[in-house]
Amino acid sequence: MSADLDLRLPARAENVIVIRQAMAGLAEAAGMDAGRVADLKTVVTEACNNVVLHAYEDGAGPIEVSAEVSEQGIGVTVRDEGRGFHPSAADAGASLGLGLPLIAALSDSFAIRGGAGQGTSISARFALVPAEPERGEPRPVGDELRMQVSPGELVRPVLARILGALAARAAFSVDRLSDTMLLGDAFSHRRADDFREGRVEVAISDGDGTLDIRVGPLTEGAGERILSGLDIPGDGGSLRALARSVEVERRDDSEYLVLEVAG
Repeated sequence: MSADLDLRLPARAENVIVIRQAMAGLAEAAGMDAGRVADLKTVVTEACNNVVLHAYEDGAGPIEVSAEVSEQGIGVTVRDEGRGFHPSAADAGASLGLGLPLIAALSDSFAIRGGAGQGTSISARFALVPAEPERGEPRPVGDELRMQVSPGELVRPVLARILGALAARAAFSVDRLSDTMLLGDAFSHRRADDFREGRVEVAISDGDGTLDIRVGPLTEGAGERILSGLDIPGDGGSLRALARSVEVERRDDSEYLVLEVAG
């Protein structure tokens, strides 16, 4: 089934505004709330800027953007055919390195797929109007960030930057930020068959100087395997001590690794 909008343009900076305006027109025609239109434009701009800056070493190649409209909202995907998302230390302040937490915060869900030499695909979904908390229920202090990433070399750089941004926002000390990164490394290298959906899925809530991290749904026994990977051979120590709490939780016939990290 074809998308409601398909664009293919050369990956040049001057074309990003064209894509941005096209998406805004589609969103407005679909009846999207004005605030959501602004969010959508920002996310598309961040994703397209990443293609322009990083996808093609020789500067030549396309940006492909597709969008589908439904009663639930708009789903948009930005693709390239380049070298794949592989940030280096030199990229730390550029485009998607800082934009990933922004994309996660502004969209209702997002996913990144690809790898070195395979190009990159960034997908995000937006409701037509902002979700409202149920009447009588207080809005949580920290909204939950949900991340889905293809297993492999994408996981560690993406997760590290998101954890770093959230830990800094929660005023973690440098030592506690380092501890959080070590815990993130423990599951960032897990194989696809440890996850029921075949993708690394992480949900993070921040508030009151803590990060609550939930990894899963996991396949049977994967939670215990990840916990065992936290143990340090030989000296009886464990990276579990870096978290306020860490456990395997069962919910809806699935396993989840649940951690609480304090600043």
